[in-house]
This record gives sequence, structure tokens and C-alpha cells, in this order.
Amino acid sequence: MRGAGTGCRVAEPSAGPDPCAPARRLRELLTAPELLVAPGVFDGLSARVAEQAGFAAVYLSGGAVARSSGVPDLGLLSMTEVLVRVREVVDAVGVPVLADADTGYGGVLNVRRTVLEMQRLGVAGLHLEDQVTPKKCGHYSAKALVSTDEMVGKLEAALDARTDPDLVLVARTDAVAVEGVDAALARARRYTEAGADAVFVEAPESREQMQRIVQEVQVPLVVNMFAGGRTPYLPAGELEEMGFAMALVPSDLQRAAVHAMQRAARALYDEGWTASMADDMVDFSTRDALVGLGDLQAVADRFEPGRGSPA
Repeated sequence: MRGAGTGCRVAEPSAGPDPCAPARRLRELLTAPELLVAPGVFDGLSARVAEQAGFAAVYLSGGAVARSSGVPDLGLLSMTEVLVRVREVVDAVGVPVLADADTGYGGVLNVRRTVLEMQRLGVAGLHLEDQVTPKKCGHYSAKALVSTDEMVGKLEAALDARTDPDLVLVARTDAVAVEGVDAALARARRYTEAGADAVFVEAPESREQMQRIVQEVQVPLVVNMFAGGRTPYLPAGELEEMGFAMALVPSDLQRAAVHAMQRAARALYDEGWTASMADDMVDFSTRDALVGLGDLQAVADRFEPGRGSPA
């Protein structure tokens, strides 16, 4: 599994093109021999936690964003609502961000706008899927798909809207559960021919299906990995041996956070305070350090009247 990012958060203006530009860095990571593991994040704080843990990229999970808004992953959020989180996450971290763009929020013109807006905010890549709008979580039942031709048109519109040639476009198909693995592979090949940089065949249901995907699709492959889904739950080492390029782990950080919040809420309700959970919570200074309080205080000390001296 790949480790920490490069620390290339800021490029020197006089240094020419930034060799650590996020999209270019994501492309490098996808084509390296090691598996790229990207935890699912849903706001600036969760993104900073993931980066601090050492991950070389993060995944802005549409499902996690929806749940953090108090709704299920049923395509209920608009593009503009999701873009608020995109900006938070991209601004919070220096590692590449792969964003979940769902179906592109409509037809080809919606896809075009989605790509332009996400690109403007600085994502390194995004994935588009072939479900109808509104979509469902890829591991729910009763999904419906657009035609292969319609999805190819969306991918072509996305590519046409790409102003940064390094922006990574991932084509996702949910066809395994709807049309079967053969149809999913046929779609994956069409999406590759249309110009997708990587393919994400969602919810394969066995190791055998996963192996077929790796053998029959000739671009970097993305796999979705979490306990309780339709896909076998496998460790990073085994996924790497199979030949996957990137593993998305969309919900683990959020599920852990929900569990911890439930415990803290119960303790506060039952006991009147959370002293019994002190060892399970970060302290005051750690919390503030995570969000960069010290750096901003240093800026205030330099420029606020009566506090420090300007450089």
C-alpha cells in the first residue's frame, strides 16, 4: 500500500509548472505498481485526519457526504451542495482528491458543468457512473442504468470539458447487479474506448468476478472496499496482488465517527459528562493542531494591529 503524500502543497511561483500538481500526482499513483488506498472523507476535518494518518490521496465519497448531511445515499443532494464539500476537502489537504461526481447530476450539459466546477475547485480526479438520475448507493438493490451509448456520450462530454489534461476521469459501471458481469465488462471496455483514464466496476460479488475484471480491462482499475457490501472484503495486500490500482474505502472513517459520537452522546446523557470517555477522545490542543490553529495565530500575530510586528 502506498504511504504518505509528497508534501507538495504549495509550488513556488517562479519554479514553473508544479511537478506535484494534484492531478498529475494522482496519475502517477494510479500507474505505480503498489495499490493506492484512499479513505473516504466527507468534510475538511475528516480529510485532515486521513492526510495526517499518511494516506497519499483521499476520496470524497458521495455517500459519506450525503449521510453527513443527514440523508441516505439516494442521489438526494444537488451538485451545488456537493461542491461545498469539494471545496472544503480540497482546501484542507495537500494530497490529491478523487471526487465522487455521481451521475454528473443529469445529462451531458450537467456533466459538462460538473466537470468544469469540480476542476475549478482543484480536484485531481472524479468518477462518473452509469446509473439513472437520481442514483443509489452501488451496494443497494433495484438500481437502474442508462444505456451504454448514453454513458459514452457523458464520458465524451466530460473529456471535452477537461481543461487540465492530467485530470483523471474514472468511469464507473453498476452493471454487475443489473445486467451481469459480462455486460459490466462490455460496458467497461466501451468506456475505456471512449477515453476513460480508469474504470471502476462497482460491486463484483466474488473473487472470480474481481479476477475477470482485472484480466479483461486494460486501464487502471478502481475497487470499492468495505465490510458489509456485496464485494468480498479483502485486505490491501490481496487487492494489490490481484492487480487493482486503487481501493476506495468510502465509509470506514464515517462509521467509526458515528460509533464514537453515539458513545459520547450516551455518556453525556446518562452520566452528565464524558469523563468516562477521556481516553477515547483527542485533547483540546490536538484538536486545534489538526485544523492548523497555530499557523493562523502566527499570521494574526504578524498582521493584526497591536499584536506582533509585520515582517
